[in-house]
Parts: sequence; structure tokens; C-alpha cells
Amino acid sequence: MLIVVTYDVSTETSAGRARLRKVAKQCQNYGLRVQNSVFECKLDEAQFFVFRSSLLKLINENEDSLRFYRLGNNYQNRIEHYGSKEIQDIDAPLIF
Repeated sequence: MLIVVTYDVSTETSAGRARLRKVAKQCQNYGLRVQNSVFECKLDEAQFFVFRSSLLKLINENEDSLRFYRLGNNYQNRIEHYGSKEIQDIDAPLIF
């Protein structure tokens, strides 16, 4: 299923900036960055559980915000994109 993850981490302190880097790194481990704080992740239910748990351990719920949008398996017709960044095929192999 496709999961869209968005986050807003307070960066007013050095601890907040460190949290932001850790959250971004964890999201990069599971998906593709489509905007600064937005990732698309193709995960099964078990992977999603581990991913969500890891992010919840990183954030400060009093200062930060974390959202998960479950688009399911038939997500292709639910996404529209306009503007400068190309749409990346989440199923395509990554070549470094």
C-alpha cells in the first residue's frame, strides 16, 4: 500500500534540529521524498507498523506533528501532480 508521510518538527532548539534530521533519515529509509517534509512510502502492513513506531519514538508530541495518509494499493489514480518536480515511479528500481 502507498503511505504518504508528512511531518513538521520544531527546529527552535538544537534538539529539535537533531530530531528533524533523524525523522528525515528514517523516512528516506522507507520511501521517496516528494517535497521537503513529505514522503511516499510503499509498504506492507508489517513494514508500516515498524516504520510508524520508529517515527513515533523520534518525535516530541508536544512540539512536533506527524501525519500518515493511507492511499492503499490502487493509488495511481488518486495522485495528481503539477509543477516543477517530476513524478518518480515508486516501483522503479533506484540506480545510484
